[in-house]
Amino acid sequence: MQKSKWVSFFLCLFLGPLGIHKFYEGRILLGLLYLFTGGLFGIGWLVDLILLLFKPNPYYP
Repeated sequence: MQKSKWVSFFLCLFLGPLGIHKFYEGRILLGLLYLFTGGLFGIGWLVDLILLLFKPNPYYP
């Protein structure tokens, strides 16, 4: 299913350490991992934020 790049980007920007953008993409287990580790200790959250800028809109997770 198609996902909006900008919805995912803003979810990541504001709620990234909680993994909400991963839940939006349908990646439940990765979302839980982000939730319990604070966005992989902040590093995974920052990497996801940068990678989302280079994804096409819409994209398929």
